Amino acid sequence: MYTRRHGTSSRSQINKFDRVKLEQRRLKAARLLKQGVQEAEVARQVGVHRQSVNRWAKQWAQGGRAALKRAPRTGRPPKLSAADRQRLLQGLKRGPEALGYRTGLWTGWRVAGLIERECGVKYSTVHAWRLLRAWGWTPQRPVGRALERNEAAIRKWKRQRWPELKKTPKNEVKPLSSSTKAD
Repeated sequence: MYTRRHGTSSRSQINKFDRVKLEQRRLKAARLLKQGVQEAEVARQVGVHRQSVNRWAKQWAQGGRAALKRAPRTGRPPKLSAADRQRLLQGLKRGPEALGYRTGLWTGWRVAGLIERECGVKYSTVHAWRLLRAWGWTPQRPVGRALERNEAAIRKWKRQRWPELKKTPKNEVKPLSSSTKAD
């Protein structure tokens, strides 16, 4: 079963895949260099190695601001559009029971089926799991309790019957004897 994480940890470091923030950092370094700040100081202010600032300075000198822009996204384009992703998230939030499943567990198979049903795109269960992780959903274990469980009867049993059954130490103190100890 997967559920949405409620809190996400915020890191002070820039994620290496956040292309927008990386570009902003390079452009900030270029502005500082243009103001005459030394490369070592620029590196300290933007939080990178001095050699990175040196490389950016060379790129800026050769190609200007355009040389520091982020590169286009690499790899295969995503199969799901932003609208598809929103539709899938809404389906996930409704829960598996709303889609005809008997239990409230989201499994990789069910999510892959939801993607195929809603968007017409076939995903493996492994990739469906990756999508859930990217959206902040985490695997959850179901509570191992019977649906027929009667909490009131359990409390009564624990109060009345359990003390009668529970073994209690007797008040008798028996002397300990050991064959290896001398009296």
